[in-house]
Amino acid sequence: MKNNSKKITVIIQVRTGSQRLPKKVLRKILKKPMIWYVLKRVKKIKHIEQIIIATTLEKKDDVIVQIAKENNISVFRGESSDVLNRFYNCAKQFNADPIIRITSDCPLIDPFLVEKILDFYLNHNFDYVSNTLEPTYPDGLDTEIFSFKCLENAVMNAKLKSEREHVVPYIKNHPKKFNLFNYRNEKDLSQYRWTVDEKEDLIFVRKIYNKMKPKIIFSYQDILEIISEFPDLIEINKNFKRNEGYAKSLQYDTLSKS
Repeated sequence: MKNNSKKITVIIQVRTGSQRLPKKVLRKILKKPMIWYVLKRVKKIKHIEQIIIATTLEKKDDVIVQIAKENNISVFRGESSDVLNRFYNCAKQFNADPIIRITSDCPLIDPFLVEKILDFYLNHNFDYVSNTLEPTYPDGLDTEIFSFKCLENAVMNAKLKSEREHVVPYIKNHPKKFNLFNYRNEKDLSQYRWTVDEKEDLIFVRKIYNKMKPKIIFSYQDILEIISEFPDLIEINKNFKRNEGYAKSLQYDTLSKS
């Protein structure tokens, strides 16, 4: 069993400096900033012992600290470019183990799905469990759970730009070093895009919340029902690729080697 001094922790990466959709975490959905919905939904996950926002030291992210304070969420501030190091130092300071990684651009994250993945992690002996190794869930339901030891190994050994700008690539790229498990859905739903990176993504998410109001906590199955009833919704943002930010980091890796 896990050491009692360690805490099952959700760490949410948040910054305002996104390039494709500037200040996206502050964009409004039904009069509330997008990050507010992420926090509300994550708070519904059973068994978690703390939620931490990991943001940067930049002045423009002071607003994130204020939002966290208003929602009784702890904050860690660290490096802007070396996200892996920021994430590691956050986990270390708050004694996080295991760590549930959620990103701030997922306002439709499903707390009930996260619970299921967490239960699986706690009852098996894997270093890293996620639904992203071979995606079968919609983009925007990404959940990754891993041990502090696993994260520490990554921060000590990751060298590539793509492995420092993002938290988990080193872990995912070394299946012989880490015991990985891909949490699959029975039906492949990976064609759906529910994350927010582009203005079209935000339009889609706003429409979902508008149709679900006043409910703000609902499952991915509820969203599928809406899409089934209003199939035109998936046309809004269907032309964007999954994980474009990570793909860009991989290009830098190639350039630095040449």
